[in-house]
Amino acid sequence: MSDMNFRTQAFNKANLKRRRAQSKAFEYFCSGVTGLAVVVLALLLYDIFTDGYRWVDAQFLNSFPSRFPEKAGIKSALVGTLWLVGFTAIIAIPTGVLAAIYLEEYAPKNRLTHFIEVNIANLAGVPSIVFGILGLAIFVRFFGLGRSVIAGALTMSLLILPVIIIAAKEAIRSVPSSLRQAAFALGATRWQVVRAHVLPSAMPGILTGVILALSRAIGETAPLIMIGALTFVAFLPSGPMDEFTALPIQIFNWTARPQETFHELAAGGIIVLLAVLLLMNALAVFIRYRGSKQ
Repeated sequence: MSDMNFRTQAFNKANLKRRRAQSKAFEYFCSGVTGLAVVVLALLLYDIFTDGYRWVDAQFLNSFPSRFPEKAGIKSALVGTLWLVGFTAIIAIPTGVLAAIYLEEYAPKNRLTHFIEVNIANLAGVPSIVFGILGLAIFVRFFGLGRSVIAGALTMSLLILPVIIIAAKEAIRSVPSSLRQAAFALGATRWQVVRAHVLPSAMPGILTGVILALSRAIGETAPLIMIGALTFVAFLPSGPMDEFTALPIQIFNWTARPQETFHELAAGGIIVLLAVLLLMNALAVFIRYRGSKQ
């Protein structure tokens, strides 16, 4: 009997040692893949910065696009991007958050609700060009908005709405049900519970989804090409119905030209686009941090 126990203990030790070795090997594999991705990203950023940093100056930021590289700039594209992202945020964030609140807090749990949630999840994986075709058919042609800022913002809102809704739903779902029950026990209405307890607790997760969604919107090119955003704009949009261009469109236009100088200008535009994206993300992270502290 003692010999059997000894063999069992030896087998368990060998099995535990093998499992630890497999776990360590998987850890090394994941670290290697992550390190490889970081190295590739660093090489891409290095190549972009070495090509474009010398073009990023005050003249580059304050000049309109030009056929002459030494006079070309991104003023109209930068302002157009800010207009586009601003209206996209105004449209998509309240719509997405309110839709998530309804689906999690008010909608009955039936087949229709399940069908809607499944389709929202599927829409999050649809290629962006499909949303561009939808925006062209509905906003540009059916509603007659043309190549305007508001048409681009509505199209981008459709693109990022599934991401915002899914992230907000998960954040709301993660709020403990005991918090809701305690508020109900004190006589609060459902809206008071949602407004005063659920939303503040879920706000960090909601803002995370908003950051991811806006980060996707600011770098998309295909939907803007489909709705007819201009590639050469020598004026600034002054309202939501004006025509516009955006940084991804301008970068795409420069990279399509055969001259090497325009490729360097495109690298400079990428640097500015990355700076705008990082600034937006930093602001959103700061707001999320303040909200979580409160």
